[in-house]
Amino acid sequence: MIEFSVNVAEVKEYIKGLVETPGKFFSRVRYNVRESVGQYLSELMEAELTFYIGRERYERRSGDEVNHRNGGYKRRFTLKGIGEVAVKVPRDRKGEFKTSVLPRSRQYEDQIREDMGLIFLTGVSTRTLSLISRRLLGRSLSHGEVSKANVALTEGVEKWRNRDLSHELVKYCFKA
Repeated sequence: MIEFSVNVAEVKEYIKGLVETPGKFFSRVRYNVRESVGQYLSELMEAELTFYIGRERYERRSGDEVNHRNGGYKRRFTLKGIGEVAVKVPRDRKGEFKTSVLPRSRQYEDQIREDMGLIFLTGVSTRTLSLISRRLLGRSLSHGEVSKANVALTEGVEKWRNRDLSHELVKYCFKA
């Protein structure tokens, strides 16, 4: 445990700075939250690998062929309400481990994709949405990413538009 001492003058100076520039304080808080969440997710994936391999880090077993840890790679993932977090995804020597903590080939969680679709439905263009994404999500999205996120939405709308109405009681049908 780290111990430190703070005197009254330092506390007063800190509070004065907080009152004068609250944005700087909250920016620091957001950064600390993102860092903590990234560490938490990394540790969760490390625990998942420990369970998968069947032994703790540096624990050795004699006998039959066993799988080992093989470092990891850095990845960024965006969470709604938190922003972009940096995580370390662990690997095994055989390349068989697949984490279930973070979805593969995704850069952000599904709720963000759903929210982008809703914003798009209100009439905001993909380019405009990509411009404001840094402020909304904590990372910039290209207009191509926004378009890809809206594919599922578009497919759902088309499926609904082309649904079978033969079993429905329809009085009037207008074709535009």
